[in-house]
Formats: sequence, structure tokens, C-alpha cells
Amino acid sequence: MATLTETQAPGTTEVHVPDIGDFKDVPIVEVHVKPGDTINADDPLITLETDKASMEVPAPAAGRVREVHVNVGDRVSEGSVVLTLETTSEGATMLGNLIGVLFDGIAYGSLLFIISIGLSVTMGLMNFVNLAHGAFAMLGGYSCVIAMTRLGLPFLASLPVAFVVSALAGVVLERLLYRRLYRATHLDQVLFSIGLIFMAIAGATWLFGSQQQPVRLPDFLRGQVRVLGLDFGAYRLFLIVVVVAITLALTWLIERTRFGAEVRASVDNQQASAGLGINVERVFSLTFALGSGLAGLGGGLGIDVLGLDPTFPLKYMVYFLLVVAVGGAGTIKGPLFAALILGVFDVAGKYYVPQLGSFVIYVVMVAMLLVFPQGLVGRRA
Repeated sequence: MATLTETQAPGTTEVHVPDIGDFKDVPIVEVHVKPGDTINADDPLITLETDKASMEVPAPAAGRVREVHVNVGDRVSEGSVVLTLETTSEGATMLGNLIGVLFDGIAYGSLLFIISIGLSVTMGLMNFVNLAHGAFAMLGGYSCVIAMTRLGLPFLASLPVAFVVSALAGVVLERLLYRRLYRATHLDQVLFSIGLIFMAIAGATWLFGSQQQPVRLPDFLRGQVRVLGLDFGAYRLFLIVVVVAITLALTWLIERTRFGAEVRASVDNQQASAGLGINVERVFSLTFALGSGLAGLGGGLGIDVLGLDPTFPLKYMVYFLLVVAVGGAGTIKGPLFAALILGVFDVAGKYYVPQLGSFVIYVVMVAMLLVFPQGLVGRRA
């Protein structure tokens, strides 16, 4: 079993690799946890493998994963630090735990917003139920991994690649497939996009295998930032900053530019917009590309938090739909508020009542839809 060492941060410990016998300086073939996960004692943390055998390193105690210090392919030996664990011992203060949960929930919700805002655009502005939106996020994630592992790009430089690749894929698919279904019933759109999900899963499995994909963050995003005696993950702070920038940029684009006015006009009345000289088909293509690109960007940013494997579009499809349904399709502020609320309740539920798992956010969703049946923020005509 792994060993624990107290850190300077109250209520947190470092988990080290124990004496692993012949498994010295061997590569990690699988990392079973990610930041924000709630784990129990004896849960597997990492799997090591030699030419002859494999071995799982179990958790020494229960708690919440604050930071993972290893990736697939890293070589470890006795004493190597695997992760930082936030324990639920009596020494940990209630206030510190609460602030940590709120911070992680906001960061998690920020990531959900980045991916889901594109779905809000296609559902609200273009009236298309695109359940395959997560496939574009997965494409962005794999593009990010390929850019880092095969092209040698650093993590931050790979993010624009994820955006561009997903946006281009969105343009191609919109022209070849989606455009034919704009006037179709929502049932036809749902059936089509679900079929696209299974095609994406099969393609990703064939190309990359079923295993989780590793990502190596730059050193300045892997550490902790100490504020008022509390430690906050640098990468989660980065996610929050990115969301603030994207929210401001999208608000300006949709509400303050000629392109945004063309989008709103094309959605409200295509014939009148075309009569005024607006190229409706071009506007819809660019709008779909923007939503797909944002999904790809979110997929790249989410590798370290959400993980990345071929089942990604199906695994998180409900989360993206919840954000749009609760927040209100076709808006920016609504999905932002909804993503932050659902993120906080999801993290809090898994931390304080782990036996309920994700059930907490479904209760929250039902309650919010009963109070706000049209979503938190309705789209203005």
C-alpha cells in the first residue's frame, strides 16, 4: 500500500509509492484517478507493468484527490510522489474543506461551460438538437494529445490546434450532413446525432485504443497557489481565467458585432434575413464552426480533469445537456450560471455524500427546472 507524508497545507498529504520489490523504475500504464475524485482506502491509484507482470498501487486512506503528479508512461520507484490527497481527518478545518469544494466546483463548472456553450449556440440560435456535441470535444482532446506527443508542441500551443481542428470538422460536417436536417424534426436530429456519437466512439477506439490518454501540463500549471493560507490548484485557476475571457469575448461577439446581429436575425427569420442581403448559409456555417471549435477547446482543456477516452461523448453527454437545459439554450449567461451551480453541487455531492455519486446534480436539475422551466436566462428575441 502507498505511504503518506504530511504536507505544509493543512489537511493534505502526499501519497508515495511504497516498496514495490521488482517493480522499480518501471512505467505507469494506467492512472486510475484524476483531480477532484473522491477515493476510499485500497482504491487503485496507478498500475505498473513489466514484461512479465503488472501491479496496482492502492490508496492508503480515503479522501479527495487534490493533484496528480504522475502520468501514463512515467517511471516510478519507491518514494515517488503519486498524488496529493485532501484527507477528511479531524485536523482538516471545515472552512478549508468548504472553500476547497467551492473552488474545485467552480473550476469544474467552468470546464463544463466551455464545452457546453457551443451546444447552447446550436440548440438555441440554430434550433438543432446536436447530441453529438461531445464528439467535437473529444476530437479537440485527441488533437491536443497528438499535437503534444507527435508534433512536440507544448500544452498551451496545442489548444489553438484543438480549436481549429474541431472548427474545421464542424464546417465539413455542417455542410455535408447537418445542413440537410435543419428543417427536420427534433426526433430525426436526435437519431442522427446519436448515430454520429457511436461512429465517433468506434473511430476513436480504432485509431487510439480504449485507454485513457495522458497529458503533461507545464510546470507552472501543475502546482498549488497559496492564498490566505489555503492552497488552490494552479490549473483550476487557469480554467476560471479562461472562462472569464471566453464569456466576455462571446458576449461582445453575439451582442455587439455585425456578425452577432446577422446570427440573431438569421435565426429569427431566415427569409427576411436573406432578403436583406445576409448570407444565411454562411452565417450558420460559421456559427456551427464556432460552437464546434469551443467544444474542441474545452476537450483539450478537460483532459487533465475529465479524462479522455473513446467513450467521452457518451459519458458526458448528459452533463452538457443539463447545462443547456437548466441555463437556457441560445444564451451565454444562462449556461454559465447553470454550469457553475451544477459543478459546485456535483463536487460537493461526491465529497460530502460519495455514496450518492452524481445523483445530487439530478436532484438539483429537477428542482431548478421546476422553478425555472424556461431556463435561468431566456433568449431575447
